[in-house]
Amino acid sequence: MPGYESRLQATSHIANRAAMPPKTPEPLENLWAVDVFNLAKMQASLPKAVFKSLRNTIQTGAELDPTVADVVAAAMKDWALKKGALYFSHVFYPLTGLSAEKHDGFIMPDSDGSAITEFTGSLLVKGEPDGSSFPNGGIRGTFEARGYTAWDVTSPAYIMNTDNGKTLCLPTVFISWTGEALDKKTPLLRSNAAMDKAARRVLGLLGETDIAPVNSSCGAEQEYFLVDTQFAISRPDLLLAGRTLFGRPPAKGQEFDDHYFGAIPERVQVFMQDVEEQLYRLSIPAKTRHNEVAPGQFEIAPYFEAANVAADHQQLLMTLLKSTAKRHGFTCLLHEKPFAGINGSGKHVNWSIGNKTQGNLLDPGKTPHDNAQFLLFCGAVIRGAHKYGPLLRAVIASAGNDHRLGANEAPPAILSVYLGSQLEDVYEQIRRGELTGSRAGGIMDIGLPTIPTFNKDAGDRNRTSPFAFTGNRFEFRAVGSNQSVAGPLIAMNTMLADSLNWIADGMEAEMAGGATLNEAILRVLKTVMDEHGNVVFGGDGYSAEWHRAAVEERGLMNIPTTADALPAFKDRDIVRLFETTGVLTPVELHSRFEVYAEQYIMAISVEAKLVISMAKTLILPAATRYLTELGAGAAGAAAMGLELGKETATRIATELAALMTSVGELEEAMAKTDFASDEEHLQHCAGTIRGLMDQARLHGDALEAEVADDLWPLPTYQEMLFIK
Repeated sequence: MPGYESRLQATSHIANRAAMPPKTPEPLENLWAVDVFNLAKMQASLPKAVFKSLRNTIQTGAELDPTVADVVAAAMKDWALKKGALYFSHVFYPLTGLSAEKHDGFIMPDSDGSAITEFTGSLLVKGEPDGSSFPNGGIRGTFEARGYTAWDVTSPAYIMNTDNGKTLCLPTVFISWTGEALDKKTPLLRSNAAMDKAARRVLGLLGETDIAPVNSSCGAEQEYFLVDTQFAISRPDLLLAGRTLFGRPPAKGQEFDDHYFGAIPERVQVFMQDVEEQLYRLSIPAKTRHNEVAPGQFEIAPYFEAANVAADHQQLLMTLLKSTAKRHGFTCLLHEKPFAGINGSGKHVNWSIGNKTQGNLLDPGKTPHDNAQFLLFCGAVIRGAHKYGPLLRAVIASAGNDHRLGANEAPPAILSVYLGSQLEDVYEQIRRGELTGSRAGGIMDIGLPTIPTFNKDAGDRNRTSPFAFTGNRFEFRAVGSNQSVAGPLIAMNTMLADSLNWIADGMEAEMAGGATLNEAILRVLKTVMDEHGNVVFGGDGYSAEWHRAAVEERGLMNIPTTADALPAFKDRDIVRLFETTGVLTPVELHSRFEVYAEQYIMAISVEAKLVISMAKTLILPAATRYLTELGAGAAGAAAMGLELGKETATRIATELAALMTSVGELEEAMAKTDFASDEEHLQHCAGTIRGLMDQARLHGDALEAEVADDLWPLPTYQEMLFIK
């Protein structure tokens, strides 16, 4: 009974674990940004002229003066050495979706046999990792290895502290020797530049003359599960695929809604506080923490930051969640659907745009009907979401997210935009060619003298919408918990840039024809609603009626799987979108299709191999042993004239035979290699392979309900979700 004994030992270990004592919280001022080489530290350590030049580049996007690199490098090195760092690293974000880093020492041997420390401007500005061993979609052959990392001055350097030492980390872009982007940061920076340029055009047409650089911002809510490592190491599926491929739902799940916003378990709160202290040291503004809906599920949410910095910080956040969980005896699961039958995990990307002179450009104010700036920028989002809906679906496509989209906690795979009743009414007025007023939110008065009244928002929220306006920003709710936010940000910035340019072109044409500014605005926005208003929907996104109406009446696309979504990267309109905005060349865009298709196929392949292995080496032996025990018990009972276990044995034998039949069919399907195209291979994985995996799981989970608990080899949902 090795499996059961392992489960018992794990449970006993957890029950008898000595509690990790919580640290006495440090005052925030003692923690905040102590490990970040930010503007304040630059100002204190750099000559005045160098600091002003560097600050101008960071704040306005002005060209970096190459002569400052050596001075900045020397100051960074001195600061890092005082912090105890012996190495530096260019940190970059390849198409794996993870962070990558190569560590180099500050040490340099001297001619007299001694050693000195060295960190020059050239080492700061440029690195050279292998450009062929990372996913590149055919841009580089394996014999063409050169790739470059280049310092991104707009994202601050920081010290990464680990138990094994400290390293000065420099966020960088990653490009090939031939100049193509091999990463997620390069196109994110390009998309922000394209959006800034287009936004300035529109603001200029509105009469603005003092226009600061326009930047996108991001606040990403991160959901995750914590499972005790004692259980996780006994689950091959959790270790290698990040989700359970077998597992019967427990008698109690999330149906009582008692975990959501409940008291945080003590052990989990100690873990959270440890994570937050590290985040504050890195100037990552973690603001919210709470229990999520599913048992064992939690959330952390940072405050808004500039999109590029937020994307870097999101990668750091995921890294720290995983590494810190290990120290506390947990395994942090960032998979979108680690457990069947309960909510999965998303990463809601709250996205807005603004600048220092005009403020938040997606703030409607109290009377949005007379806020031309907001109406135009929000109208641009509506047009972009409708015209490029398949792109928005493609950038959040993954094997993990396919399991989550459309379930009770996630928006459906039909891209629609929720505006709220107030704004929906305003844009419907525009569609009719009139603009008369905005509904007020009103006052909330619950009739208790001890509870003060307060202003009520003008519109409700819609949790079934994949792309919802939430007051002064849009919340892209369909992003998966394990995904980089860079992809969604690139898509949103780029589609907005395209739509803002379209709006500017339309306004200029209208005014050239004699229209006043207000007439031009109303006519362009009316065209937006006439041609793209079908994407606006405020109802129940889960309903069967919406799924029918969205496709049949509104012409929206239902894109249920990654196999259906990824070909959007090859669509002519989307290729043109990225090429005309300068965000991705056709070669770079096609490489992303190739990379993401390969990643999907590999993910499904790993899962299928695990299903086969677990069925053969874990479930089959356990069920066979139990059948043997039942047979022995039945023989003994028959000697006494009793009948015992026949029905149970029949059910087990039937389910076991069905399981092994499914496994055989899965092995046969996995052996197929003659695909005419990547698209055909994707559909084979999404349809045939996943279907057979689900079928095998159905029988495996039925066996878990029948086989004696002391023979079942895998930690159960009840144990993993409820024992902390």
